[in-house]
Amino acid sequence: MTDPTPPLAGRTVVVTRATTQASTLVDALTAHGARIVAVPVIAIADASDGGTALHGALDDLSSYDWLVVTSANGADRVADRLDPSRLETVATRVAAIGPGTVDALARHGIAVDLVPERFVAEGLLAAFPPVPPGGGRVLLAQAAAARPVLREGLVAAGWTVDAVEAYRTVHPVLDPDLVARAARADAITFTSASTVRGYVAAAGPDAVPQVVASIGPITSAAARELGIRVAVEAEEHTIDGLAAALVQHIRSLRSGG
Repeated sequence: MTDPTPPLAGRTVVVTRATTQASTLVDALTAHGARIVAVPVIAIADASDGGTALHGALDDLSSYDWLVVTSANGADRVADRLDPSRLETVATRVAAIGPGTVDALARHGIAVDLVPERFVAEGLLAAFPPVPPGGGRVLLAQAAAARPVLREGLVAAGWTVDAVEAYRTVHPVLDPDLVARAARADAITFTSASTVRGYVAAAGPDAVPQVVASIGPITSAAARELGIRVAVEAEEHTIDGLAAALVQHIRSLRSGG
């Protein structure tokens, strides 16, 4: 007989995403019965130059072979300046990391030409085409604190890369009572390295719940660097993949697996 009890019933899960981005994960977890403690350890802010560098590069889009967008936040910043009809008049192609980024671009009418099978910078490097004869240019729109691996990898492959800050992540001040509630939760979800660092900076490593669920290898590495044991890592590095991985892990705990 099928157990009608939702797999996360009776479990409290911490969601650390920015307030403007948390709803998708919250909905996925509550659909499985979880109680949510929303602890937005990061917030998304404009680039430190107000977007001047990104806007200037997009105005010169025709000089680039590729526009690379690494996140949904970057996609929104790019779309603020880029009229999709311009892509019809230039030879510039668009690459994006992950379905969330693709969806964000699509909402603004921007089609994507290349998405890697692995939704990390290393996956895009593996899928990226060789430099054309005579050289090629890439416009890389990314977070201020982005890992250098993508830019360095493209440069090593022979591309000329303009890496431009599209946005910043900042750490808001958290209510101590909220942090205390989070520390008592059954599980916590981390969707980026910045959420790991933001939570530990606000709450300390001793306030991390026992079950830590990570969206992917880069996030897991950031957690381990801070001495946090990752219990479960999503096989598909997406919000749905993270929720599914946590559900599977909790089910295994309930069954004694």
